[in-house]
Amino acid sequence: MHNRIDHLFERLRKAKRKGFVPYICAGDPNLKRTVDLALELENAGADLLELGLPFSDPLADGIVNQLAAQRSLAAGATIRGVFDCVREIRRKSQIPIVLYSYLNPIFQFGTDKFHREAENAGVDGLLILDLPPEEDTDLPSGNVVHVRLIAPTTPPDRIERIAKSAKGFLYYVSREGVTGARDSIASSLKEKVSELRKHSNLPIAVGFGISNPDQAREVAQVADAVVVGSAIVDLIAKYGNKPEMIETVGAFAREIANAVHD
Repeated sequence: MHNRIDHLFERLRKAKRKGFVPYICAGDPNLKRTVDLALELENAGADLLELGLPFSDPLADGIVNQLAAQRSLAAGATIRGVFDCVREIRRKSQIPIVLYSYLNPIFQFGTDKFHREAENAGVDGLLILDLPPEEDTDLPSGNVVHVRLIAPTTPPDRIERIAKSAKGFLYYVSREGVTGARDSIASSLKEKVSELRKHSNLPIAVGFGISNPDQAREVAQVADAVVVGSAIVDLIAKYGNKPEMIETVGAFAREIANAVHD
């Protein structure tokens, strides 16, 4: 069954455009501001929203996103609160939403209940950082697709196995290590994305380390979508609850979106 993610990439393909995917942590600085941020990011040109589910031990995240999760939890964010946040976004927007999460909170909540309530809230996909595809066979996804991660170190035979069960899009982690802004794009990116295309017809989104318009433009030359997270989260951290935070983040996101859509 097609969902908002499939429809988005169909539209982008027909328009011969690339997608801009901003990441923010739900609840940073609070859940109400997350709704405002989501709507502002869409207004600034975001095509899909990656929304982090705050977790106390986010092993794949660098310091910027770790601190965002800490701020969110300290502000009282919960899984139910994040689902309510998605419902509020859905009152005004049909932007595709992918929840970025670790397995522990999902198990603690109850996997069946989590997927059911995520779908009811309006979530389109799940990106579960520490869930290998081999362990994903019994998790009920319904219409919430499980987006697969592929790393620079993933060998071709494993890419083939991952691609077979993938839906929505493939998320290529452009660098080894954790999330965080980098000074340059990995030199192997073009070659690696070409390798992925041999194994799957799904759109390929590239993330980890992309932090400015020039880098985003460069990645958009080879990928179907560009994910920018830490640079945006860092701006949220700097401005916090100040009135100008939303506008500042929106202005930065617009620069990235324009670079991706060029």
